[in-house]
Amino acid sequence: MDTLKHQFHQLFPNSYFLDTDLQGISQFLLDKGWLQQGESLERTEKPGEGNMNYVLRVRTNKRSFILKQARPWVEKYPQISAPVERNQVEATYFQEVAINPFLRKYSPELIAMSPEHFMMMLGDLGEGVDYMSLYKKDEKVPDEEIQEAVKYLGSLHQISGAEYPDNQAMRVLNHEHIFHFPFLEDNGMDLDTILSGLQESSLAYRKNIPLKEKITQLGEKYLSRGSVLVHGDFYPGSWLKTSEGLKVIDPEFSFPGMPEFDLGVLVAHMVLSEQDQSVIHQIPGWYSSSTKVDESLLCGFAGTEILRRILGVAQLPLEADLPARVTMMQLAEKWIMTGKLN
Repeated sequence: MDTLKHQFHQLFPNSYFLDTDLQGISQFLLDKGWLQQGESLERTEKPGEGNMNYVLRVRTNKRSFILKQARPWVEKYPQISAPVERNQVEATYFQEVAINPFLRKYSPELIAMSPEHFMMMLGDLGEGVDYMSLYKKDEKVPDEEIQEAVKYLGSLHQISGAEYPDNQAMRVLNHEHIFHFPFLEDNGMDLDTILSGLQESSLAYRKNIPLKEKITQLGEKYLSRGSVLVHGDFYPGSWLKTSEGLKVIDPEFSFPGMPEFDLGVLVAHMVLSEQDQSVIHQIPGWYSSSTKVDESLLCGFAGTEILRRILGVAQLPLEADLPARVTMMQLAEKWIMTGKLN
C-alpha cells in the first residue's frame, strides 16, 4: 500500500489518498464540509471486494456512508492502468438514475463528489452481499430476481445517451480485455494454472480466424457511440442482495451504447453460472423497453463475454470443470457465428 500511495502522490501531489487512517479521513471530510454538525468518525470497514476502485464504509456517531476513490490503476490488478476520471462518469450515472422513480430505488444516493480527489461519498446500502456465489455448483438464482434485473435494464435503456459522457478511456481499457487480449494466441497467460487442460482447449478459439473477425467487429460496435445509457458491467458482481431487495452498483463502465451489450453480458453470466437454459431463453421476453433488440448483436456480445471470462484476465470463481467450460465455449462460438440464441 505504501508503494501505491507514493505512486499516487507522485502523479497527484495535491490529492488525498484514501486509506483506513481515521484521523486522515476525518480531516479530509471536515475540509470538504462533508460531515454533519457534531458528527465524529468511529470506525471504517471494507464493504466488499472491489475490482476497479478503493471502497470504504465509514461509520460515525450519526450514520454510515461509503467513500469510493478511483485511482490511476485497477484496484484488484494495480499493474493495469485505468483512468481516474471514471468516478465522475459513475457519479453522472447515479444522478441520471436518481431522476427515474423506478430506477432510483436500485442504486445508492450520491451524497457528494470531489473530482479533484477522484472521490465519491455514497449512501450506504447496508450489509448486502453480491451475487458472486452464483458461480458455485448448483447455486441457482430465483427466476423473479433475474426478471427484476432484466426489467431494470429495460427501464435504464429508456434513458437517452445523447448527453452522457463518452467514457471512452474506460471503454478502450474494457475493449482490450473483452475483445482483444483473451484471443491472442500467445498473450503470456498460462490457462493451465487456472484449470488443467484449459490452455490446449483455448487454441480452438484463439486460432479460429472467422470467429476472431466477428469478435473484432463486435469490438468496433462496442467502441462506437450508441443511443441509450448502458451500465457497461452488468454481471453478478454489480448486483447486491440487501434487506431491501436487489441493488445495482459499480457503473464506472457506463456509456452511451447499445442495449444489447448489457443484455448480452447478463445472458453470458447466466451461462457461466450454469443457470437453467429455460431461464436464459426467457430473458429477451422479460426485457421491456422502447428500444428494439438486435438478437444477432445480443448473441455476439454474450458469446464474447463467455469466452473472455474463461480465457482472459478477468477470471471468475467458476466451479465448472473443463468439459463444462468447453461446452460453454462451444455455445459461445455458436452464438457469435450464427447470431441465434436457439
